[in-house]
Amino acid sequence: MSTRLEPGDEAPAFTLPDADGTPVSLADHAGRKVIVYFYPAAMTPGCTKQACDFTDNLSLLADAGYDVIGISPDKPEKLAKFREKEDLRVTLLADPEKEVLRAYGAFGEKTMYGKKVTGVIRSTVIVDEQGKVERALYNVKATGHVAKLIKDLGL
Repeated sequence: MSTRLEPGDEAPAFTLPDADGTPVSLADHAGRKVIVYFYPAAMTPGCTKQACDFTDNLSLLADAGYDVIGISPDKPEKLAKFREKEDLRVTLLADPEKEVLRAYGAFGEKTMYGKKVTGVIRSTVIVDEQGKVERALYNVKATGHVAKLIKDLGL
């Protein structure tokens, strides 16, 4: 079971390939706040809704100083198809080894349809300009999450 992050924790560093296979690091965003969200699978209904909600609100978030990164265990090729199909503008990163998912506490045991399963725990971690965890939200809902996040951030 991976350990969940708490506000004030150092955000685990990472470098993962984006949908085009280009390496993207958390360090690339130093000096900006970063919303890192973890989702189970590209092109599934909930994950599509969430990615589209982030894309729809990208200007608002960017104007408030936030970059948005979505991470899933999908391979870059699938992320590229997802991005094209849904016209997504958020940065999507591939973590097929699930190392970053585990480091952020976003992979482990969860309850799905009343059964205990091991998988991606839909989570959002907000990293501040210094690379510290500002908020860590676990078991978030795909629908309505972005609107709630914006409200909670006072944007």
